[in-house]
Amino acid sequence: MRAEATSLLKFLRRHTQQFVIPIYQRPYSWERRHCNRLWSDLVRVGQDGNSPAHFLGSIVYIESDDEFNVSTVNELRVIDGQQRLTTISLLLLAIGRAIGTESNKIDITRKKLEHYYLFNADEDGELRYKLLLTRRDKETLVRLLDDKELPTDASQHLVENYEFFETQLKGADLNVVYLGLQKLRIVDISLKRDRDDPQLIFESLNSTGLDLSQADLIRNYVLMRQDSSSQRQLYEDYWLPMEESFGRAYTKRFDLFIRDYLTLKTRHIPKIDRVYESFKAYVQESPDSIKGIVEKIYHYSKFYVRIALLKEDDSELLSHLNDINILRVEVSFPFLLEVYEDYAQARLKKSDVIEILRLIESYVFRRAICGIPTNTLNKIFAGLMEDVDKDNYLESLRIALYQRNYPSDQEFRQAFFIKDVYNFRSRNYLLRKLENSGHSKEPINNVENYTIEHVMPQNRNLPEAWQQELGESWEETQEKYIHTIGNLTLTGYNSELSDHSFKEKQRDVFRKSPLYLNQSLAEIEQWNETAILQRAKELSETALQIWINADVPQETLDRMKALKLRQTYTLSDYPYLINEMAELFQQLRQRIRNLDASVSEQMNKRYITYKINTVFVNVEPQAKRLRLSLNLPFPDIIDPQGQCRDITNVGRLGSGDVEVGFSVADELDYIMFLIKQAFESQIADEV
Repeated sequence: MRAEATSLLKFLRRHTQQFVIPIYQRPYSWERRHCNRLWSDLVRVGQDGNSPAHFLGSIVYIESDDEFNVSTVNELRVIDGQQRLTTISLLLLAIGRAIGTESNKIDITRKKLEHYYLFNADEDGELRYKLLLTRRDKETLVRLLDDKELPTDASQHLVENYEFFETQLKGADLNVVYLGLQKLRIVDISLKRDRDDPQLIFESLNSTGLDLSQADLIRNYVLMRQDSSSQRQLYEDYWLPMEESFGRAYTKRFDLFIRDYLTLKTRHIPKIDRVYESFKAYVQESPDSIKGIVEKIYHYSKFYVRIALLKEDDSELLSHLNDINILRVEVSFPFLLEVYEDYAQARLKKSDVIEILRLIESYVFRRAICGIPTNTLNKIFAGLMEDVDKDNYLESLRIALYQRNYPSDQEFRQAFFIKDVYNFRSRNYLLRKLENSGHSKEPINNVENYTIEHVMPQNRNLPEAWQQELGESWEETQEKYIHTIGNLTLTGYNSELSDHSFKEKQRDVFRKSPLYLNQSLAEIEQWNETAILQRAKELSETALQIWINADVPQETLDRMKALKLRQTYTLSDYPYLINEMAELFQQLRQRIRNLDASVSEQMNKRYITYKINTVFVNVEPQAKRLRLSLNLPFPDIIDPQGQCRDITNVGRLGSGDVEVGFSVADELDYIMFLIKQAFESQIADEV
């Protein structure tokens, strides 16, 4: 590697060269704010006679690795600096055209400026341009440079930023701007492919401008180390089609897709800001080649866009996926990626996939109605497939969900009666599903087009007619049921009806409404607690048909219960829990239970498990120590004393990739410091 500080203009001018942006680099992405910052810096340094220079950043490149290249143009493949090089080229182009009038003469002519910094004057074709971008950026910049009509799909950032500089130059002193350009300095970093590792250097750079996304880093990591031919093949055969399938959502959603893909493959959930690091670790441990890895990513990406971006062609599947997306059950995507793969491999029929989607939707919605915390759902879905027997797919899935706190019909019905639906996050989804539950000839899609009406008004100062309607305990009835499902409906009318009497609403709204939710309201004689509860009961029966139960056969439940009874263990079943080791365990046990009231303890044959919804630590009593496995990726553990051992790929009891042991009470504080990390990881909402 050679690195030296130099003037930017000197660097651009010094010899016949062409900066080529490799195909794996992201498109030109600088926005108006970046250009405005550059402009302000240029004007400031150009006006300040005491400022000798302004540092712009580094330009990192690899010289051509084609030993048979006989061109007179030196090809420099840019690793870092595309955004700065492109923006400066746009500014130079705008300056060149601005000095075409007598009143705008500066110390350089337009012809010299363009020949020094924008064109290789003695070359033809693509070699004529000092900077060659990729994809549609390439054609847009070339046409800007040649002053030709822009393509219909021109790169928006290139056009807007060029026009920005054109506008700024109209009222500017060109001598000041050009002097500012002359003061720009960079670090010129030249790499040799056979001696330098471009990826490591790229990662270590602290560049200014627009931060790279995890998707950018992953794409660069996959392609940068390949030769030009392999880069092009991998990009054109896999990466470009993947980007195109994501469309405008690529930048926003690709990081999430890779996280879900890694969760599927490793059963661990990377933190969203560490997806790149997790991906590198996955690649380094994978027996597959880079091409094999990219092929698999591309394969699963086609499932992801159908699931997450709702590009499913089958209308029935799309309808169910839409509901899952509305419920924001993104945590289920790793699981659904494998479901879609099994569907593609004919392990599942379409009807099976629909049933699985209904189970997931119902599982999550029932838990939400019952007030079960959602912060462990990501862990649940990450490990769910481990308990699915693919030879008995649906039944084993139902059992697995049942074992993970799937609310029963009774639990769901009771919670549904009293839930504050009006202030429920999924209120509109709930009302839409009830309305469209087979009772409406014209299903509604946008509840937002309707008014959510309280049959009994919200107004605390109820009119006399409403007090009489509700009866003697009207205040208690209003307090208890105001926002519950029994008192809510949809109308096409506005809130002006809110305080009208029940009879007026019935006459003017409910009896005229074609909506299913209003049918029962049309014939009720009096709106009171009895009527509210009766309507809630009717709607709850509809809800039970929409959000299905786990439907595990009673004989299976009885068998599971009997098996659990036969496998009940006590502390006396652990032969090493005697004397000092028993006392040590009791101290540890108490400290773990004190972490949270919801921590549960389960005795297994050889170890004791502690969990909330997901296991966070296993304790195995041994002759001379307590051996612990912490359910946490080994790279995530903070262990300043270095006591933990990585058991990621080692057979072991229980869950967890981190092993640690201790034998004396003096070590208990540090052991709890480690356990708390696994505990907090399990309860953290990482979605």
